Amino acid sequence: MEYRQLGNSGLKVSEIALGSWLTYGKTVEDTTAEDCIRLAYEKGINFFDTANVYEQGQAEKVLGKVLKEYDRDKVVVATKVYFPMGDGPNDRGLSRKHIIEQCDRSLQRLGMDYVDLYQCHRFDPTVPLEETIMALEDLVKQGKVLYTGVSEWSAAQIEKAQGIIQHRGYHKMVSNQPVYNLLQRYIEKEILPVSESHGMGQIVFSPLAQGVLTGKYKPNAEIPKDSRAANKEIGRFVDRYMDNETLEAVQKIDSIADQLDLSLVQLSLAWILRQPGVSSAIIGASKPSQIEVNVQASGIKLSQDVLDEIDKVLEEIAHIRKR
Repeated sequence: MEYRQLGNSGLKVSEIALGSWLTYGKTVEDTTAEDCIRLAYEKGINFFDTANVYEQGQAEKVLGKVLKEYDRDKVVVATKVYFPMGDGPNDRGLSRKHIIEQCDRSLQRLGMDYVDLYQCHRFDPTVPLEETIMALEDLVKQGKVLYTGVSEWSAAQIEKAQGIIQHRGYHKMVSNQPVYNLLQRYIEKEILPVSESHGMGQIVFSPLAQGVLTGKYKPNAEIPKDSRAANKEIGRFVDRYMDNETLEAVQKIDSIADQLDLSLVQLSLAWILRQPGVSSAIIGASKPSQIEVNVQASGIKLSQDVLDEIDKVLEEIAHIRKR
């Protein structure tokens, strides 16, 4: 496993991180989830991502239970705040009240005194941005949070937030967590340049396009019954990638991987990590064997010829997210 600095901060994170969205506390049994977390740590993953909203705190509980087995200073733990955690009018968003209260509850569920990274899960247009930033700064000063960041904010929103932070002399946000993969590249146009100008590293999620970039889904073929796409509850997250045109392109990229003696998964992750602005790619794992394959992507370097060949395939897809 290789490690990168999280943006311009001094914090070093594994190139591959383990996430818990749609898996731990939800579709994966707790014992299997615990095995995955332990194996990830053994394979050199030091970066673990979760959020309070993932199964209303259950994912944090599963993660915290296992990480208690290791020295706290050996792991980097990220969680997030924004989405509803109750039915009350103050049980959501980025108000000072919600941020402070939810940070304390996340710490309780994780069984930790602090989180390494606390991220605003989405932008909240209903709350003054200054209020949100001041609440995050107070958490840093209290020692409950070491670093702060955002997830799926626009370039303009990031720019405005960092401007306020700089003006007030606060601790700068060090990360952005966007979706990014071979089939969804919207961050390349504005978000990557703006983030890099402010020293923010990308912690990308859905690097395998919800499993489409594993090659399990074939053009003009039935969806595997045990797959994410077949799951009525979470299958909607896969639908955007499931047209034959996209699946045919994925098969072509799989052929490129074969020529390099790599799996499609390893090639897809290495393609993401080619970007110097990317600090880590968050994988999801429903079984330990997936972690065994994914971690092997760390350190793989792709030649420009290979990158050009991949781009040529992607350009054939009419709806490629390369805005």
